[in-house]
Amino acid sequence: MSDSGNQWEVGTDIGGTFTDIIAIRRDTAEARIAKVPSRPQAPVQAMLEAIEAVGLRKSEVKRFVHGTTRVTNAIVEGRLPKVALVATEGFADVLEIARYRRRDLYRLDIPPKSPPLVPPERCFGLAERLDHEGRVLKALDDAEIERLVAWLKQTGVQSVAVALLHAYANPVHEKMLGERLKDVVAHVSLSHEVNPEAREYERTSATVFNAAAMPIAVEYLSELEQRLPIGAGLQVFHSAGAMIPISAVKRRPLVMAMSGPAAGVSASVSIARQLGTSRMLTFDMGGTTTDVCLIVDGQAEMADGRMLGDKPLRQPMLAVHSIGAGGGSIVRNGSGGLTVGPESAGSEPGPACYVRGGTEPTITDANAVLGYLNPETKLGDRIGIDIEAAKRVIEPIARALGLSLTETALGIIKVANATMARALRRVTVERGIDGRDCTLLAFGGGGPMHAAGLADLYGIAEVVVPSASSAFSALGCLTADFSFLQQQTLRAALDGIDLARVSERIETLIDDASAPLIANGVAKAEIQRELVALMRYAAQNDAIPVPFTLPLDVAKLKVDFLARHHELFGYATGEPCVIESVRVQARRPSTTVVSRPATAVRAVSSGTRICSFDGLHDIATAIIDRAALTDIVHGPAIIEDAWSTVVVPPGWQARPDDGGNLFLTRRAA
Repeated sequence: MSDSGNQWEVGTDIGGTFTDIIAIRRDTAEARIAKVPSRPQAPVQAMLEAIEAVGLRKSEVKRFVHGTTRVTNAIVEGRLPKVALVATEGFADVLEIARYRRRDLYRLDIPPKSPPLVPPERCFGLAERLDHEGRVLKALDDAEIERLVAWLKQTGVQSVAVALLHAYANPVHEKMLGERLKDVVAHVSLSHEVNPEAREYERTSATVFNAAAMPIAVEYLSELEQRLPIGAGLQVFHSAGAMIPISAVKRRPLVMAMSGPAAGVSASVSIARQLGTSRMLTFDMGGTTTDVCLIVDGQAEMADGRMLGDKPLRQPMLAVHSIGAGGGSIVRNGSGGLTVGPESAGSEPGPACYVRGGTEPTITDANAVLGYLNPETKLGDRIGIDIEAAKRVIEPIARALGLSLTETALGIIKVANATMARALRRVTVERGIDGRDCTLLAFGGGGPMHAAGLADLYGIAEVVVPSASSAFSALGCLTADFSFLQQQTLRAALDGIDLARVSERIETLIDDASAPLIANGVAKAEIQRELVALMRYAAQNDAIPVPFTLPLDVAKLKVDFLARHHELFGYATGEPCVIESVRVQARRPSTTVVSRPATAVRAVSSGTRICSFDGLHDIATAIIDRAALTDIVHGPAIIEDAWSTVVVPPGWQARPDDGGNLFLTRRAA
């Protein structure tokens, strides 16, 4: 074990199959990475095992940041605890009404909408009312609160969501309820804290999700605080691309949704800026999902929310698009041909080649059959690779298709790459970007294996595989800024704007966003702020982001909005403009410095292995140690380190740089 004092900063990413970790020593920038199997039922234990895997004691950890999809998985899989909803009288059925859109336009045999998040018997209509500007039309009295308390005690729920009409404009009634209910139920989620914006259904949905996530988050975060008692050094990565203190997460656990993928994007932003790449596509292929995001001019795209489990999850987050196509995604041969995912073998039992009880073929098994995975290694120092087990589960599909094992495995990889290419189109073509002009940044356990094939299919000319690619999201947890984000509906027309009122509202938002940082010891002078106006034409529905600074220059804001609207949609008019919402992000820039991570030495018995590629089967392929690579490598080749595999197919070449990055490009004809 190391004996270096309380000098280590640790980042972890809890994935569906593995928990990745990177530890950085503050005074020397020494870095270590490791990987351990995830424990879905005991995530804290997996984190502590990861700390041991990099040779550290708990007492040596000064800061611990983690990203996780635990909340997201619970939402998608429907494993949420029971929640009660309190809404304004006459609006208690907002979740049941929802948006009248069919889940599938042409499938009349399935219900048009999924069941509401909260059934009618657990929805309560409260006699109170505000107007859209926050003026009290019907005050909330003590008798009504007592009626609610009596009803809540009858339901027996431990978590309640409060989403009152127009609470984003004036939270007075929600604050009254929050204070009164804290001794009645264990967890209270208030809409003005979760999503203080207009759109009643989306705000209510987000508040219910947050309420349902609170018991899950509080339980395991409290266990983490108990078993790793380092105070303010415990932090969580959030879906907007930065880290926040645990105290803030316990009240708003919804910020953890997509935190793991967001951490990878955050690290990718740093790489894009270092390399001076104007357009970069992130390609994070893990064990369960593949996550992609677009980075333009050193900034990741942001979104106001996404759909999870057919329900809207509205809050500012990085615009990460996820699909169920990871290394553990199950392969099926149906009436329409081969499909991959979204079902996954996960970490238990995992792919068949892990020999942990998996009996269904996965993408990882196809890679094993093709010779890309080293059968002499142990993933996470515990999981071996059994090529014969992979062959056994793929053989029935090969027999049904009348193909060889190699042809079937190559077909599986092609289907997987085609699925992932569609995800890339979602974040490029649909946003007016030609993806062929982008650089593909590949990381995660499977990204470097599939990157060149995906780039070939999509027409991308260059792939970058960063150092520590298999633990890249964990690295993002450490190198990201410390920040907090607030977004609130403003609804201010530019014509005749009350500049003093608007500026006052913005300053309040800045204070609210800065408060969690100040509470965790960040000096106010160290905090930077980023301000974005969500703007639209008065007759439009959706808003677009326009950055601005204080003091607010209305004329410049309008010019910037028109320019951005023209850039996105090809036109701009002289119609009246409206500031729909304002987004404020308070941040302290990261000062973490990372050297090239040290990894365990992998034993390789020979310099070649039999591999197969598209059009080139069963050939002796060079196996190269990534740490020793100093010159250009021509494909076909396999480049390995202790935790990852980079496939360089025929017609491609790989070149290292001084920072440990690999650049994959097509060879000139």
